[in-house]
Amino acid sequence: MTAHTPAPPPPGGSFTGLRRSLVLFGLSMRALVLGLWLTSLYVFLPVGLGVSLLPGTQRAVRRLVDRQRELAAQWSGVSVPARYPPLPDTRQGQALHALLVARDNQVWRDWRFVVIDPLLGGVIAFIPAALLLSSLWGLTTAVFGARLSHDLGSIWYLFIPVDGPVTAVLAGLLAVVVALFALWDAPRTAPRHARYVFRLLAPGADEAMAERIEHLTTTRSDAMDTQMAEIRRIERDLHDGAQARLVAMGMTLNAAERLLKTNPDAVAALLAEARESSTKALDELRDLVRGIHPPVLADRGLGDAIRSLALLCPLSTEVGIDLDGRPEPPVESAAYFAVSEILTNAAKHSGAERAWIDVRHEGGMLRIDITDDGRGGADPAGGTGLRGIERRLAAFDGILAVSSPPEGPTLITMELPCELSWPKTTSS
Repeated sequence: MTAHTPAPPPPGGSFTGLRRSLVLFGLSMRALVLGLWLTSLYVFLPVGLGVSLLPGTQRAVRRLVDRQRELAAQWSGVSVPARYPPLPDTRQGQALHALLVARDNQVWRDWRFVVIDPLLGGVIAFIPAALLLSSLWGLTTAVFGARLSHDLGSIWYLFIPVDGPVTAVLAGLLAVVVALFALWDAPRTAPRHARYVFRLLAPGADEAMAERIEHLTTTRSDAMDTQMAEIRRIERDLHDGAQARLVAMGMTLNAAERLLKTNPDAVAALLAEARESSTKALDELRDLVRGIHPPVLADRGLGDAIRSLALLCPLSTEVGIDLDGRPEPPVESAAYFAVSEILTNAAKHSGAERAWIDVRHEGGMLRIDITDDGRGGADPAGGTGLRGIERRLAAFDGILAVSSPPEGPTLITMELPCELSWPKTTSS
């Protein structure tokens, strides 16, 4: 895990850097006041006092550290990740207490940062201002030091005792060097401070690995549940559809066999009925195959498969495809069925008349945007449809984002990390 983004903003000028360092020092002073409160609160937590004050205190801590993260990203291009564990709707104080006792989590790192920042962050941020104040004192001693030394005794600037014209000149020259160094260092203070913020606030490699393992465990479980549900659907469709028709066709052929010698006219009718049953069974098997992996998806790729969905959709649907190749088959299948389900839901529940689908690949991500002009109000938490799509995409580290205000429109965005390694087969 590194503290740098690919293109950090360039450092500002000396005076901009000085201003930023003073802003950071001001945040450290805020942390000093808050840290004193945290320390006193933490002391009384083991005896059960102050638990009810933890939620409000955590909000204050979160505002401060979020501001530090924002400035690190804005001024230095350093992205500081944060992974906060979810809190229950009730008894948040007890949950926060447990997190502070457990340590090795984002809440505990935030509290540690607030306590340490006045000592470390404050010193880092105040160095340019301290050097400038030091140089100002050096210039003062260069001008008035010889006179003051006779009135007040020994006057020093850093390691130079100012007691005459020669030492006064040396103090002045040293003060100029210190001032120039302060102006040189000022633009570098914010990036240095940002790296310090990253070291204290960013999750460690072990925590990131544990979170990754937990995510993979969850998505694997969801993928297994989805697979088993799909198998049960296929079994049910076979049992209720094609299997029943094939059984009926077998019974019809048996009856025809018994009547072959005694009633040939009835046999002809039974054979016609058996042929009709076989035709319907074949149609149902084809529908079942299309539900498992549509031939158009296998033959023509994701772009043409989505165009076929648009043609079958009751909504007037416009499709834009910008793909230079094909994703791997599992990603194609997940994206296709996600689009299919979203269009079906839009046609059934949104009251929309038009829909727009935009498919493109950029930055190693397959991105699909689906917009409709319906009444809005779609919410992944309000039903199983979008939640199921979200779980299906999560198995590939994909994400689902929904923007659906009341009165619409609804915009659903899906992103799946993938490479277009297969040759392009989609028609232009």
